[in-house]
Amino acid sequence: MTDRAKPRGGPLDGLRVVDFSGMISGGFATCQLADFGADVVMVEHPEYPDPLREWPPFEEGTSLWWKSIGRNKRCVTLDLKSEAGSALALELVSDADVVFENFRPGTMERWGLGPNALFEANPEAIVVRLSGYGQTGPRSSKPGFGTVAEGISGWASVNGFPDREPLLPPISLADLTAAQFAVQATMFAVYERDLGRGGSGEGQVVDVSLYEPLFRLFVGDVEGYDKQGIVRERTGNRHPNAVPRNVYETADGHLTLSASSQRIFENVMRAIGRPDLVDDPRFSTNERRVENADELDAIIEAWTRERPTDEAIEVMEESDAIVGPVYDMGDIFEDEQYRARGDIVEVEDDEVGRLRTAAPIPKFSRTPGAVTHAGPRHGQHDEEVFRGELGLDADEFERLRAEGVVR
Repeated sequence: MTDRAKPRGGPLDGLRVVDFSGMISGGFATCQLADFGADVVMVEHPEYPDPLREWPPFEEGTSLWWKSIGRNKRCVTLDLKSEAGSALALELVSDADVVFENFRPGTMERWGLGPNALFEANPEAIVVRLSGYGQTGPRSSKPGFGTVAEGISGWASVNGFPDREPLLPPISLADLTAAQFAVQATMFAVYERDLGRGGSGEGQVVDVSLYEPLFRLFVGDVEGYDKQGIVRERTGNRHPNAVPRNVYETADGHLTLSASSQRIFENVMRAIGRPDLVDDPRFSTNERRVENADELDAIIEAWTRERPTDEAIEVMEESDAIVGPVYDMGDIFEDEQYRARGDIVEVEDDEVGRLRTAAPIPKFSRTPGAVTHAGPRHGQHDEEVFRGELGLDADEFERLRAEGVVR
């Protein structure tokens, strides 16, 4: 662990991360680590910054996407293709606990920054490599974005309605899911190195693809195909294994409802004034309800359509049904549950002014995460890191700047 970084608080205070990644998967993973106290030093090209800095929406010409995903990090610049840039990168790595990169496989090796070089600089480094298809296999050399991963993982094929084409998600789901797996894998590796059975004291490579994390979410589907040849089909807002579960129209909007157990189903039937349906042969068991989902959904929606959303939710909750509204971001900003949990926090930023952003989650009772600042300017911490921490003198730093090695 480094002793150079200032105390940050949070459960990862003292963990040093050097982040060579860009875009979403690596950026969101290291954002999560930074939210909980890790000192993340993000490396961007001096001339070509992270493309997310160009993603809308913009405030005062600055990307709010970047302000979110770049928060809590320190940003430096290096031309990793240059000999001097590669050498400085290895100096950064020598003092790191974790290294992230998400270039196409083979790129870091061409720059003299592959795992062998990184381990030579720091045998204890955990090297997290994110890529479209992973570091091995016939597709490994191909470029890969989340959209393609959402297709080949099986996710798009089951998402959407049965009478429509496969549906891609409206968020960067593959990248964000891979980021979460990368974070958990990072902490697994840190535990093994530092504590597991006394701690091995050795680094290792963590290989994260974009498609495999989504594929891993298909609990039971692999086994179902293996033993019975079952291929899941698109079911819209329904769940293939539990009914009722859907989005239901109300008099003024929509609500969500799920009854994945017999008791909750019975509660819903009481709430809508149809306790007689509990013993109806069409709906008496979950298996029967799955077979007769259209009929049951029509009965429930006939009831919800006659009532405003708030009234329908109130009546159902009185019977201990599991139900809720369908929110957009404006609704979220006004909701008392979000407010009570502190799920939106405020920071001051020297480029966009007061900025509200999502709070770190989950909540910790003793060492919570925090947002100390939004995404920094391009190269904002070059001098702080290269001169203040790596010890470059003023002349050397200006020479590197003149050569385009740093910004």
